[in-house]
Amino acid sequence: MSKRRKQGEGTLRKRADGRWEARVVIGYDEKGNPITKNVTAMEKGKCLEKLEQLKEKCGVQLTGKVKAEMAFGDWMDFWYQQYEKQRIRPTTQAHYENLIYNHVVTDIGKIPLNKLTQNDLQQFYGRLKVSGRKIRTEIYGKGLSDRMVRCCHAVCRKGLEKAVKDGLIRVNPAIGCKLPPKKAAEMQVLTHDEMQRFIIQAKADGYFEMFILELSTGLRVGELAGLQWDDLNIQTGELHISRQATTVHGNIHVCTPKTKSSIRTIILPPEIVRILAEYKKRINSRWMFPSPIKEDAPLHPSVIRKAMQRTLERAGCKIVRFHDLRHTFATNALANGMDVKTLSAIIGHISSETTLNIYTHITDNMQRSAANKIEQGFGRNEGSLREVEQTPDQTVKTPQTAKFVPKQPKIRRPGTGCITEINDHLFEGRYSPTNAYGKRTPKNVYAKTREECEEKLAELIIQMNAEIAAEKERLKAGQTA
Repeated sequence: MSKRRKQGEGTLRKRADGRWEARVVIGYDEKGNPITKNVTAMEKGKCLEKLEQLKEKCGVQLTGKVKAEMAFGDWMDFWYQQYEKQRIRPTTQAHYENLIYNHVVTDIGKIPLNKLTQNDLQQFYGRLKVSGRKIRTEIYGKGLSDRMVRCCHAVCRKGLEKAVKDGLIRVNPAIGCKLPPKKAAEMQVLTHDEMQRFIIQAKADGYFEMFILELSTGLRVGELAGLQWDDLNIQTGELHISRQATTVHGNIHVCTPKTKSSIRTIILPPEIVRILAEYKKRINSRWMFPSPIKEDAPLHPSVIRKAMQRTLERAGCKIVRFHDLRHTFATNALANGMDVKTLSAIIGHISSETTLNIYTHITDNMQRSAANKIEQGFGRNEGSLREVEQTPDQTVKTPQTAKFVPKQPKIRRPGTGCITEINDHLFEGRYSPTNAYGKRTPKNVYAKTREECEEKLAELIIQMNAEIAAEKERLKAGQTA
């Protein structure tokens, strides 16, 4: 019986034509399937020699890198780069890299793989909860959230499962660890009065079309940012959702939605179609909601979230997450009689069961409403039994809501430039004066806070105005000479 070659050495066989063939895996494609290359020779020794040259040329890791005694951090790096990275989306890659290289490797990465215990992992999760945060600790505190601790555990467990399958360790030490409880984020829904104030304020802030579309469709923030005008058929009112804009290391990445059910077509109400058709006349971009600072780019998802928070605050509404606007749409749709199957297709859930699990409290209210309607059938003129018993002077009248006046956003004076929030920790200041030759010369400054950006922008304005004035004087002197 021939000796089995170790992992990473490649395969060697004698072909039917008498030649020797060696084959080695040099990487993996996007679906995780192995990519191989081969060499052939008439002699076995020559074939092995060619194989080593191929491995060296392609950068294939030599035998001995993967072993039970290797550091846990080295194994997680090898597992991620060789098996996992090619199979996951760019946003998930950024998430995994943060967990592995900023937390796992730096904390328990030096422990040998075959000596890693459940206690090591349990203490690691405890440290993450107390002092695991690396940045912005002054805002969020020193400890990571329960969700991030659970994510770290999930990545470690997945990497250790592969080590068990490869025979490097006998059991997975991550199994059985005690984790923080899994808590679903509390759902908040805007009331009818809050929605009216929100939309009125959004019109004053310049985001009316974007937020009225959101409250009419319940799109995810990435789906809203990724909309293009080609996705909308103004004649039929059909809106096709086929892409999303996500953030990878601060940059916008446009990709297809994660699941097949997220690729869908929504029929918009006629009034929403009319509003978007009027809005389109003012937009000179293929993107429905383009970036004001980058050419041919969608609006950054974090900018959309910040704009929503600012509009809610100015409108006097409770502060909610962007995803709660999606919940608001779904709640109103169910309350107004839309069936769960139709709602599930509109908001892009995998199945109606997912929709039912999320909006159980709404369907419960619908059942109560149905029961009340049955009870109302016993009254006169479709009134309830209580109304039958009441006298006219017992009727309660609800007060009308006072008319809401939106707050007007501050408008910068001419000559003071403009400041744009690119993401949650980066501001851009721009000044575009007319130079001595009659052409606009834009320049930018960047800062982590709005206050710092204002200071840098003020210095830039003084500097550029002085340069332009000096250049005008030089040209004037040249003309008189």
